[in-house]
Amino acid sequence: MSGSGGAQQDVDIDLGGLFRAVWDRRVKVLLATAGVAALAFGAAKMIAPDYQSETRVLIESREPEFSGPNQASQAGADRVFDESGILSQVQVLKSADLIKQVARNMKLYELKEFDPSSAPSALSDLLVMLGLKKNPLEMPPEERVLKEFSDKLQVYQVEKSRVIAIGFTSKDRQLAAAVPNEMAKVFLALQSGAKLDTNSEATRWLEPEIANLREKVRDAEAKVAAYRASSDLLPTGETTNFATRQLTDISTELTRVRGERANAEARAAGVRSALASGRAPDTIADVVGSQMIQRLKETEANLQAQVADLSTTLLDGHPRLKALKSQLEGIRGQISTETRKILTSLENEAKVGELREQQLTQQLNALKAQSAQAGEEEVGLRALEREATAQRQLLETYLARYREATSRTVENATPADARVISSAVVPTGASFPKVLPITIVAALATFLLTCVAIMLGELFSGRALRPVSATGERTPVRPRPALAASVADLPPVAMAEASPAVSPAVDDAVDQPPAADTSPLAQETGEAAEADFSIEAVAEHLRATNVRVAISVSPGGDEGSTATVMLARLLAEEELKVVLIDLTGSACPTRLMARAQQLPGITNLLAGEVPFTDTIHADRFSDAHIIPQGDADPRQAMRGIERLKMIIDALTNAYDLVLLECGPADEMAVEKIAGRDGAEIILSAPSVSDERIVEVLTSFGAAGYRDIVLMTGQVQSDPDYPDRDAA
Repeated sequence: MSGSGGAQQDVDIDLGGLFRAVWDRRVKVLLATAGVAALAFGAAKMIAPDYQSETRVLIESREPEFSGPNQASQAGADRVFDESGILSQVQVLKSADLIKQVARNMKLYELKEFDPSSAPSALSDLLVMLGLKKNPLEMPPEERVLKEFSDKLQVYQVEKSRVIAIGFTSKDRQLAAAVPNEMAKVFLALQSGAKLDTNSEATRWLEPEIANLREKVRDAEAKVAAYRASSDLLPTGETTNFATRQLTDISTELTRVRGERANAEARAAGVRSALASGRAPDTIADVVGSQMIQRLKETEANLQAQVADLSTTLLDGHPRLKALKSQLEGIRGQISTETRKILTSLENEAKVGELREQQLTQQLNALKAQSAQAGEEEVGLRALEREATAQRQLLETYLARYREATSRTVENATPADARVISSAVVPTGASFPKVLPITIVAALATFLLTCVAIMLGELFSGRALRPVSATGERTPVRPRPALAASVADLPPVAMAEASPAVSPAVDDAVDQPPAADTSPLAQETGEAAEADFSIEAVAEHLRATNVRVAISVSPGGDEGSTATVMLARLLAEEELKVVLIDLTGSACPTRLMARAQQLPGITNLLAGEVPFTDTIHADRFSDAHIIPQGDADPRQAMRGIERLKMIIDALTNAYDLVLLECGPADEMAVEKIAGRDGAEIILSAPSVSDERIVEVLTSFGAAGYRDIVLMTGQVQSDPDYPDRDAA
């Protein structure tokens, strides 16, 4: 946009000015919003309401409860209706034949709502006479009802389901619910009738086919019986005949006899080997299992016990001991005799098994020849049986289908592949118009359009634009007092009074405030200096020179710290991103800005107790940020003072200005904090005597700090920024 004097100057949009313009015209905005809302409410109330109701139908495969086993298995499979199948059913519900049937059932052609063209208005007759509109009476009444019905009907598939919704809109509540229910009823009747026609056609086709199959089955079974009798193939099961069954039985018996013979021979060989080697008979299972052997072993054990008992009191030559030992030898001889008898019994058993095996082998060989001949004759028998079985299965299938089709030919025997899961009910509220939503939307739209119109007016008039300097900094809208930055800017009398208190070494470098004087000229000079050194003047100086780091020293203590807080808030109001670091001993900025006193701050950060982001907090009354004093041990924090420079460098990457409040610090402390280069020194000294100011300036000048900004005044009252004076 063009600026004053015809020069081109960059501008920026003042968002605060836009919102203030809307707020100034809030009464008009609210009146317009209320008026349009009232008009929308009245118009919605005057419109005749429409009522809508909906019936939902589930498409699924359904079979009657008296279905046979074959039909039940088919019903369990449940045909899957794909997307195209469901859409086809939607088109059936929209079909003209179904709608006409519903209209006839409910006599809709008698209602004026479905045939408004039967009584045309004067305007409609005029348009017809002028040829601008086709005469609706030329269309048959049924077609007019069909067209009106279709406009009020809404049929759609519910997303990701097999449910079809049937919605209908009408001026009559009862009719809005009755029409969808009647449509669902007619639809189910049409589906059931189609299945009934299919069953009737199947019954007529199956009757002659079943009669023909019965004759074929009778002939095939007669051929099987004749061939079986002529070949002497007596059946003994579903797949075997007599010869095969007998061969199987003898083979099984022969296997068993061979096993028993082998077992007897093995047992006899074991007994024989034990006797030959002199082993004890009680190690053989057959010997141990003999009852005679068991009784003899018990007697032997008793005798051995008696001999052992008497041996403790009698000598070996005693008659009693000799008699017992003689009995013991006799018992052992009997055990040997019984063992030989068991061996003889096992050998006899093996011989009997061998003879039985020879007989069974002879019978098996004879039956093999008979079975081979029977197998050749069964080839022809199986061919006849397969033919008879195929004809019988086909006949049974036709008979089952015939019974099923016959059972479904009666009325209501075949349910439709759909069912109503939600019937339409009489609606209690109108579907259109929705009075409250229409009113709210109209009011909201009016409010937004009015606000946009006011903002556009402010933009086009230029009142919401602020100029921007060539360096990219915004030029302030309200003028601020200029900042006196050196002693040369003071009046001559003030300089004369102040010069004796300043050392010659810093006479040309230090910003010197005027000394106290009671003369009228000195009083006027003091007032001018206070205006030049105000908080607003310092803020304008910091913004104009694009200072990134500023260190505030407050010789007067908390009074100066309070002025520094006001400076930070003033800069934040000017849309600068400001962070204040509380390095004071009294924690005055922390009390004024932080939402709580016990918050982690700069001492915690220097001590390494908390991460960097946990120490930055928002100001209570402005957009400025503060790093409070913290609650760590100050001595431990001072050990990490060299980290403060890195902290300040990191903050300059995120903020437009980093402001350090040091309280009544001297030049040595300031040098430890920020060194000598890159930081602006601010002397915040409201209500401090001129002698003290000259003393501080002299000491800083002697330390090498040449450009010191003096801030002694108070902030000017501005009703647009009430939070500025909150400190």
